Amino acid sequence: MLKKKPYNAIIVGAGGRDFHNFLRYFKDNPSFNVVCFTADQIPGIEKRKFPKKLSGRLYKKDIPIYLEKDLPRLIKKLKVDYCFLSYSDLSHQQVMEKASLVLANGANFSFLGTKDTQIKSKKSLISVCAIRTGAGKSQTSKAIGQLLKKAGKKVVAIRHPMPYGNLIKQEVQIFATYADLGKHKCTIEEREEYEPWLKLGFIVYAGVDYEKIVRMAEKEADVIIWDGGNNDFSFFESDLKIVVADPFRPGHSTTYYPGFVNLLLADVVLINKVNTALNEDVRIVEETVKRYNPKAIIIKAASELTVKHGKLLRNKRVLVVEDGPTLTHGMLSHGAGSVALKRYKGRMIDAQKHAVGSIKKIYEKYPHLKEELPAMGYSKKQIWELQETINRAKCDVVLDSSPVDLSKLIKTKKPIVEVDYELGKKSVRELERILRKKGFLK
Repeated sequence: MLKKKPYNAIIVGAGGRDFHNFLRYFKDNPSFNVVCFTADQIPGIEKRKFPKKLSGRLYKKDIPIYLEKDLPRLIKKLKVDYCFLSYSDLSHQQVMEKASLVLANGANFSFLGTKDTQIKSKKSLISVCAIRTGAGKSQTSKAIGQLLKKAGKKVVAIRHPMPYGNLIKQEVQIFATYADLGKHKCTIEEREEYEPWLKLGFIVYAGVDYEKIVRMAEKEADVIIWDGGNNDFSFFESDLKIVVADPFRPGHSTTYYPGFVNLLLADVVLINKVNTALNEDVRIVEETVKRYNPKAIIIKAASELTVKHGKLLRNKRVLVVEDGPTLTHGMLSHGAGSVALKRYKGRMIDAQKHAVGSIKKIYEKYPHLKEELPAMGYSKKQIWELQETINRAKCDVVLDSSPVDLSKLIKTKKPIVEVDYELGKKSVRELERILRKKGFLK
């Protein structure tokens, strides 16, 4: 039998959704006492505390953050009643393994849903989420942003959180120029998400406190686009819910958390990469959507690659750099760079053989990774290790298919060829028709 309230709780997170859940549900909630957070997925983020300045009247001290592997010890030491899972892109098997660990150590295992965590905006809001990391949310979000901008709408993007530094300083972040990336000391992972928006002339908001963030964004926007992270569901109630599916992982539509939640919520499911995926895998995803969410509109989209100076790849030894999260917890063994390289008949070298430091450990942690190099850079040290790995590689050319411009962050004498990708024109026209029908375009 549970003790009388308040219940001691641990928020099991990864530096983003966990802080949002705390601020939306636990802050000023006398029924719960959050004794700590745990952190996983992102290296080094456990070496911080959630500041009392952001925690509300019930917390007199900073809330500590520990490694998730310490959960059994923490549950017993801190007399924990509940553990709330608050991060994304986990297989259902992984979720139940965590639940079993918590239950075996005497605590209850729980989730927070959309009702208790989503914020209502005063402005029209479109959410773009996904079934898995690396499905193509950003190219979809940008396409929608450009359609709205072309129609004369003021558009602001709000990005899923990546607060890996000083949480007080990162409470509300505004990215209007490239200089803001340096001002906020952005990691490679953050730059990958913000740079493409800035390149197109859009303002991006992110941070820790999404109630404050959306209220500021509302002052300058006709329409807000929620550009989701991983396969998390939206932090906001949405007037139009668009979810991106990836046929390169056809069996994952119903087997990953909370990607399956997104599938069930979707107004529109955009099946991306149909121009490079197997027809059978596209069919599997389509049938899954029709089975579990028959009311959803289905769009089949091509992901079109453009390669600057692609001739430099022909018959050369090429180091392929891919988007980091897509390859790591996204569990893809290849990305857009591998597809582009085949087009130009270059020869991929094995990046793993040249990896150093934490980059080398990435291959150990994610054994599905093969020759591609994930563009990891959560700290200055890791960016240096990425640079060192690239410079040690015995290659003629570096093929950069990460969303960030690596040439601005690393020093190398090797030529860098960039890959860009965007939604095919046919699927953009279909999105335009839907936006017009839903009243976003007039």
